Amino acid sequence: MDKIPVYFMPGLAASPTIFERISLPEEAFEMILLEWEIPLENESLSHYAERISEKITHKSPVLVGVSFGGILVQEMSKFVNARKVIIISSVKCNTEFPRRFKIAKVTKAYKLIPMDLLVNVEKLAKFSFGSKVNQRLKLYEKFLSVRDKRYLEWAVENVILWERCDPDDNVIHIHGDADDVFPIKYVSNPIIVKGGTHIMILNKYKWLNENLPKIIKA
Repeated sequence: MDKIPVYFMPGLAASPTIFERISLPEEAFEMILLEWEIPLENESLSHYAERISEKITHKSPVLVGVSFGGILVQEMSKFVNARKVIIISSVKCNTEFPRRFKIAKVTKAYKLIPMDLLVNVEKLAKFSFGSKVNQRLKLYEKFLSVRDKRYLEWAVENVILWERCDPDDNVIHIHGDADDVFPIKYVSNPIIVKGGTHIMILNKYKWLNENLPKIIKA
């Protein structure tokens, strides 16, 4: 029996190691991890998606994307004949963004984010934000692979300015009910993971390992 190829795209600036706890039965699935690349000068999201799509070497793959990676795999599906598109902790269109994203779009406030601090997590960690935030920063440092300022500015802008207004009903959306980045109240028709936060790819991996094979094969 041919294995089903499943391509995984991590979240914004994250490395493929965020999938280290995800495991699909080897006899049925082949897992392929994709990585972010530095965007070209003034590159559109669509053109970037087309470039990343060139890394897909299987016919009828399953595309799985987390957060901004979920936005990207939806754009990639224009160039790839995907068997299924599955997004985790993400959105299907810009109407699922929380209000602060919409305000950031109108005011262009996203341009004020100090990318230098994001690139240098160690510097950020010197500020004390309390144990919960510092714990998250440690995770962030471990899984942040792209520390290029141009990439970060491009990525944040392309999330905020994403033009898709209508959800694609064929996209399978897995979402935690405690996601603080994309609150579930704005999200339509997801498969809900109880207690799942925005980083549930790391801490709800048991649910995902148990359910992803069934969702893919359904």
